Amino acid sequence: MKQITVKDKVFEISIPHEKILKQVHILAKKINHDLKGQNPLFICVLNGSFIFAADLLKKINIDCGISFIKLASYQGTSSTGDVKTLVGLDGDIKNRVVVIIEDIVDTGNTIVALVNQLSAYNPKDIKIATLLYKPDAYDKNIKIDYIALKVPNDFLVGYGLDYDGLGRNLESIYSLVSD
Repeated sequence: MKQITVKDKVFEISIPHEKILKQVHILAKKINHDLKGQNPLFICVLNGSFIFAADLLKKINIDCGISFIKLASYQGTSSTGDVKTLVGLDGDIKNRVVVIIEDIVDTGNTIVALVNQLSAYNPKDIKIATLLYKPDAYDKNIKIDYIALKVPNDFLVGYGLDYDGLGRNLESIYSLVSD
């Protein structure tokens, strides 16, 4: 297994780039089918989901829009549990299908905070699309509609995910070897 060092931690490859792209394509096909004729608004949660959102949107062939929101809940390798909105939504989502694009869903704190915030704007429906889903960590009741890959409860870096701001540019996804 290929190992890399990011800052002061060692990671090994867990999901190769080719597998990521294959799963993103499969996910896009499902979204295209499910949301045909609905002109959804994709809301990309920055910073982590920007690469996933770009690759996903390249495969979306229905009418749609995209907007960006920035939330934060991580410090180092663990969640702070406190989700803060850093950059707000621009545009009207009333009576519109909204698809939140997340890089990773683990505890679900970010999803709950974002769904609560967006619900105040009266969208027609809110759906969740995530590249990575940690079923062993997720403890909320909000349905995750579109999941590209289920992963163990490991700390991951690459393909948009970072460790203290580093590693987002890696094509593949890597798991922390030791802490």
